[in-house]
Amino acid sequence: MNDCADQHPSLVPWAAAFLLAAAAPAHALVIGVTEGVTYQASDSQIEAKFEPIAEALGKALKQPVTIKVLSSYRNAREALKENQVDLAFVHPAHVAFEATKAGHFKTLAWTAGFTDYKVSFLCKDLKAISNWKEIAGKSLVMPDPDSITSVITRAMLREQGLQEGAVKTTNTRYQDAVPFYVQNGFAVYGATASAGVIKAWKSTGGKTCAESRAVPIKQWLASSKLDASTVATVRDTLLGLGQSDAGKRALATSTYTGFIAPSVEVEKSLMTWLGI
Repeated sequence: MNDCADQHPSLVPWAAAFLLAAAAPAHALVIGVTEGVTYQASDSQIEAKFEPIAEALGKALKQPVTIKVLSSYRNAREALKENQVDLAFVHPAHVAFEATKAGHFKTLAWTAGFTDYKVSFLCKDLKAISNWKEIAGKSLVMPDPDSITSVITRAMLREQGLQEGAVKTTNTRYQDAVPFYVQNGFAVYGATASAGVIKAWKSTGGKTCAESRAVPIKQWLASSKLDASTVATVRDTLLGLGQSDAGKRALATSTYTGFIAPSVEVEKSLMTWLGI
């Protein structure tokens, strides 16, 4: 038999390699997702929220996009530091800022509606704090020490000249437990940034006596190792989701309304303020 392989045997390995490459599935990009530690949600619930967004990104990139839930801040930090993920949706701003400051990731977008996160101090009968030195030695309850709420709270105290230890602090894992401590006299002040918690507190006659600077708390990040074209596609897709019917459908299960362009200058200023 006189065929092409007999005439050109050198083409056989080349052709085989070409066919294998063509048949191989495209590399899947991995989105790491962490939604915070002071609210309760299972990994499967978090993954379900982001699946439609992952599908939209995969369609735009023409390659598979998978989700890896990072259920603890330790896992999130490790994944970001070791580039275990290509993209990341990071709820605690300080964890996102740590990754961008280290140069491992770059901020792609902020989450609309979550750029004005402010910590309020709950109190029972006190007026707004005017002389912060007067709260030295008093008790303050905060959520988990590594939550963004607690990181902001410590920045508020430093900003007013109150160093670590000047205020007696207690931690409770979930934000919705903070009012209990103040209401029952276990703490004079309670730090929370939950709009629902603050609304419920005020509805029963409670007061707020201090408020922090605003912080964007839910960032989309891209690995510094991704090529510029991929980063641009992801950024444009995320920023455009809220502008089309298909994009709004993808956002529906996430409970988010869209994503907006970040400010590098604001993030740098906040890194300094937060002590990152």
